[in-house]
Amino acid sequence: MLKTPQIAVVAAAALQILTPMLPRLGVGDPIGSQSSAVRTLITPAGWAFSIWGALFAGSVIFAIFQALPSQRASVLLERIRWPAAGAFLGNALWAVYTQLYGLSALSAGIILWTLGCLIIVYRTFSNGTLTAGERWCAFLPLSALTAWLTVATTVNIAASLSYHGVNAGSAAPAISAGVTIVAGIIAATVLIRGRGNVPYAVVFLWALSAIYAAGGQVAALVAAATVVSAVLVVAGLIGGLRRRPSSSAVIG
Repeated sequence: MLKTPQIAVVAAAALQILTPMLPRLGVGDPIGSQSSAVRTLITPAGWAFSIWGALFAGSVIFAIFQALPSQRASVLLERIRWPAAGAFLGNALWAVYTQLYGLSALSAGIILWTLGCLIIVYRTFSNGTLTAGERWCAFLPLSALTAWLTVATTVNIAASLSYHGVNAGSAAPAISAGVTIVAGIIAATVLIRGRGNVPYAVVFLWALSAIYAAGGQVAALVAAATVVSAVLVVAGLIGGLRRRPSSSAVIG
């Protein structure tokens, strides 16, 4: 019989996939249109959000994996089940709220809480020894989700400022460029302290490429900042990988 944490992960994983479909039932507006209404220079190009298909699939794989009888005694999974469930629930709540009310300050608060849950998971990965199954079915999908939420949090905060009428005017390109570089510094630090994390780095670079394709084509400063940030991410990944034991698996 499944334990409560295992059930919570499965239920929350399903909920985060179902809630974005509410507009199809006539409830709220699509997340894409809500995001477009408060677009900023660091809002990624629309094609970048297709990554949610892979992120949702990864969440389902993790939910099934951690519910298997053979994984009930896993110490690592025991530590991350509740934070992972909290992150999935946060995604679901964010989707519901955003579709109904837009990317306001409260939506930024929800995504910050979600990222906080994922940071707990990320730190657990960094401090633990993983089996092959845990690397492919937990480390890979949850690391990717953490990276996307890191960028999404920054984007959501900027969008919420626009939502509430706070605009930088002519200073917007410089401020956006600064925020992008700071995000790269944060990612590089996370990668170094986490002893390297390939899925995190790849997804973060995906997000930066989408920012370059959108705001980077409008403001040269933003374009330059995405390149600088990408270099920082790659440097952080290399620095992190050099800190890990030589026996560690390549995927991580």
